[in-house]
Amino acid sequence: MAILCTDSDESISLLSQLLLKGEIVAVPTETVYGLAAHAYDPSACAKVFAAKQRPAFDPLIVHLPLGFPLSEIAEENGLSRLLAHAFWPGPLTLVLKKNPRIPDIVTAGLDSVAVRIPRHPVFQKLLQACQAPLAAPSANPFGYVSPTTSHHVQTSLGDRIPYILDGGPCEIGLESTILDIRNPAVPVLLRPGAITREDIVAVLGFEVALPPATSLEVMPGQLSKHYSPHSSCRLVKTIAPHEPQAAPTTAFLFYQKPLLPQPTPSNVFWLSQQGSDVEAAQHLFRVLRRIDNDRFPILVAEMAPPHGLGLAINDRLQRAAAKD
Repeated sequence: MAILCTDSDESISLLSQLLLKGEIVAVPTETVYGLAAHAYDPSACAKVFAAKQRPAFDPLIVHLPLGFPLSEIAEENGLSRLLAHAFWPGPLTLVLKKNPRIPDIVTAGLDSVAVRIPRHPVFQKLLQACQAPLAAPSANPFGYVSPTTSHHVQTSLGDRIPYILDGGPCEIGLESTILDIRNPAVPVLLRPGAITREDIVAVLGFEVALPPATSLEVMPGQLSKHYSPHSSCRLVKTIAPHEPQAAPTTAFLFYQKPLLPQPTPSNVFWLSQQGSDVEAAQHLFRVLRRIDNDRFPILVAEMAPPHGLGLAINDRLQRAAAKD
């Protein structure tokens, strides 16, 4: 099983040396836990794809230490400088034209690269020790629910990877927002996240587009089925209070804690006590894993209010409920 490491100076030094020599390490971020490899090392990145059983057509996101020149990874433009100043370090990933130094395995052969500077202090400590970019998708088997604790990583990937850096529960609980700014005149929101569309528009001063439904280009976060529990998932606007009692073998996921007779039925779950988007996002993947652990074959889930962070929550639920 994977060795769980603390953020002590000794552990950080060891893990940074291992990463620079081509090993892979599960790492905490403010969004979800990632599985990191040296971004300039194709063999190391191949280990990430193998451990996750991730298809080669799905690109990785490159994570940078604070102060690392973006120009070594990608071609900067006016929008990248503006957005980096506003949101980095933080949960915003920018898609730019790539620097040729980035191996094709990282970008799935595309001429673009997805990149961000994370703000998680433990991950930044490791990045600073490496002084190198790390490519890191979520640290889970491909297509399954993303991990937000080191225990989640140990449970699902512990027999496939050598090390996990423990940084506590993830602050946000959803993957980063992804914005394609290869064409600065038409930025495209590829994946919603904690940096909302409204946040981005407020900085840019103009609208951002959504990806065309006919696009054949696979970018990070674009697969229609993803983040999926083993339970068969169906989404609804609201769940009536009587439904859980009528279907005891089905799990019911409320957005806000419902007013139900006590004790609460064992097939009832919720994302937030008071209807908070922030709390709901933090709890989403943890609750989906709990429902799986309880072996409910069917899950009925309420959608979040369709604005702000609720759009990101609904995006993950819709991908979880998508058919193969």
